[in-house]
Order: sequence, then structure tokens, then C-alpha cells
Amino acid sequence: MNAKYLSEFVYGGIDGTITTMAIVAGSAGAGFSPSVVLILGLANVFADGFSMAVGRYLSVKAEQEQGRNLDLNPIMSGLATMISFILIGMIPLLSFIWAYFYTHKSDQHTYLYAYILTAIAFFFVGAYKSKFVNKSFMQSGMETLIIGGTGALIAYSIGYYLQGLSKPVSK
Repeated sequence: MNAKYLSEFVYGGIDGTITTMAIVAGSAGAGFSPSVVLILGLANVFADGFSMAVGRYLSVKAEQEQGRNLDLNPIMSGLATMISFILIGMIPLLSFIWAYFYTHKSDQHTYLYAYILTAIAFFFVGAYKSKFVNKSFMQSGMETLIIGGTGALIAYSIGYYLQGLSKPVSK
């Protein structure tokens, strides 16, 4: 990873993990089935990853048009954001993917494994950031874990309190 694109890596990775974990946690709070989590999660990872790339590309181009950030390539900046968003944002879905394709069943452990994998991802993205900033591995990792965990808690709470709103849709 080129240090020049560290902000894109961190931003894309953390945003991808938080938004995907929000889907997992909100779905858990609402009592949705794991298959719904997988559908919503995969749709989010790819569509939002693309959206983040476009936003970063246009942002860097706008800065360059103002004479700032001339050393960044807008396309590479957008790609770094999207790749990080998708790769790291998939981590909360890994237990659901595994359950669907390999065990053909999901249970509450699927959600638990998603939480554990996501916590590890938050910590290591923050810890990786410490290589480039003036913070310790542990401090940077814990900061990212706490912030990301807060997002998951918010999503779970909203899903839990609004679970009565979901009704089956007939075709």
C-alpha cells in the first residue's frame, strides 16, 4: 500500500466495515433471517463501494481543479477507496457466506462470528493506520474498534426497536 493512498484505504475500509456491519447488526436486531442479511449485505458492499469510489474520484478532481492535491491520481484514489471498501467491507458477511455455501444452515452463531470477525477487522485497520501516523498500534486499533463498534450498536438498537415495521411482501 502506497502511503499516499492511506487515507483512501482507511476511509474505504472503515466505512465498508461499518456500513456492512450496520446491516448485519440492524438485521439481527430486527430478527431478519441470515439470507436477508446476505442479500442486503452484498448489495450494499458492491453498490456502496462503487458510490464511494465515484465520490472520492470527483472529490480529488475538484481539489485538483482548485490547485490542491496535485500529487493524487483521481482514478487511483477512487479505486483504492472502492477496493478497500469491498475487501474489508465483506468481512462482516464472511460467516453468512460460509453458512450459506458450505454448511447450508445459519444460526445465532453466524451473527456472533460476524461480530467477532468485524471487531478484528476494525482493530487491524486502525492498527495498520498506526504505521503512518504518530499513534501506537494498540491505541489506533482500539480507537477504530470502539468507533466501529458504536456504529454496530446504533444499528442493532434501531433494528431492534423498529422490528415490528417489517412485513412480508407478497408478489
